[in-house]
Amino acid sequence: MNDAGSWNGMGQKMQRDTQVKGLVSGLDRRRFLLGTAGVIGGASLTTFPALAQQGNLVGGQAEWAQTYDAGGQKTRNIVTPHPILSQATIQATEGAIRVYQDIVAKGGHQPLPTSQRLKLGMRHQNVQPLRDRLIELGDLSPNVGSGQVFDSYVDAAVKRYQARHGLTPTGVVGAQTFAAFNTSAQVRLKQLEVNLVRLRTYNGNLGTRYVTTNIPAAYVETVENGQVATRHVAGVGKIDRQSPIMTAKILDVNFNPTWTVPASIIKKDLIPLMRKNPNYLAEQKIRIINKQGQEIQPSAVNWNSDEATNYMFRQDPGGEFNSLGFVRINIANPHGVYMHDTPAKGIFGDDYRFVSSGCVRVQNVRDYIYWILRENPQWTHEAIDAALRSGQRIDARPREPIPVYWVYITAWGTPEGVIQFRDDIYGRDGVGPGAVTEALREGDDRPAE
Repeated sequence: MNDAGSWNGMGQKMQRDTQVKGLVSGLDRRRFLLGTAGVIGGASLTTFPALAQQGNLVGGQAEWAQTYDAGGQKTRNIVTPHPILSQATIQATEGAIRVYQDIVAKGGHQPLPTSQRLKLGMRHQNVQPLRDRLIELGDLSPNVGSGQVFDSYVDAAVKRYQARHGLTPTGVVGAQTFAAFNTSAQVRLKQLEVNLVRLRTYNGNLGTRYVTTNIPAAYVETVENGQVATRHVAGVGKIDRQSPIMTAKILDVNFNPTWTVPASIIKKDLIPLMRKNPNYLAEQKIRIINKQGQEIQPSAVNWNSDEATNYMFRQDPGGEFNSLGFVRINIANPHGVYMHDTPAKGIFGDDYRFVSSGCVRVQNVRDYIYWILRENPQWTHEAIDAALRSGQRIDARPREPIPVYWVYITAWGTPEGVIQFRDDIYGRDGVGPGAVTEALREGDDRPAE
């Protein structure tokens, strides 16, 4: 694996292949956009040492036939062992800015025609402009033909483009993929410049072991000794209930937690739900506790008023129904947010994962807990599994508090030469509303059943 802190440490083989002293300075625009990173499947967790045994080696120079005629493999994440908060990412983003400065100087992108949804096997006049754009952006080789047929090369290139933009790589060019394509080069350049400033604010000693949640990308990565250890798909805050940008520390882990409903959710969600369905609390195993610590029945509350805000609502433990799932990860912060499991696992397969009231839901949370508690000898994998099975509230602590960074990065480069973008979901980049977000709300690019 490559040294996470070294831009030029991409390995002697890559230097021989590219014949440059530094990746960004020597690569032309297309080679930088092509990059050398493979892509992985939709699983939320990637353990990078295992990737060395697979076909798409990080840092290896992929051949066109291997990378762009990949058939129907569904992929989501661009593989890189480098943390998003690293000097290597900063340098890669500086290189990405130079790429987009060049594109803008040459007039930017012409909008793609959106009159026809495109997918594998189609013949349509709009396929040629799509091919041209994919070639321009480095996702498609200029040597694999031209024309109006959406062939396997175009399919693989579209999937790669979708993966770089955080979309499920279906190969289908529909509303949100068109929205991404038709975001101007000027906007993309602005995103890269804004996010370079953000990345530089974390250019310090973040810790030997730490966790990063990138909110716009809705993923979590654990980092150890300068390299990503695990990566997890996540669910983060809604537009009107945003996950905060913050630095905090993991203090402890609660197995089989109860859930105390926050006051904001009582007013916004729980009261309206009870008006519609008086059995909602019973169905969700949520108890009402008054100020004296006594349980009262739902029938004793006037749901046509705000009386319910005077009580505490506590959900029983149970991963199948409890909103926190089987485990909660407590992080010290003034916002009252934390990380947790969820019984609603289906959200992790969605492109639009802005679904929470500010907390972060973590896919494959068991592997995340393994990593958090790994240096505490009391909490072996077997002990963690037993605690989860017990159904009882059990608390555990990492050997030392672990730094956690919730960040807002919508555009960045990877040291393998891949430029990534995510929609500006919270509108913080100053480039206007996210067109991809609007398209995601309306539908998706999944193939028809």
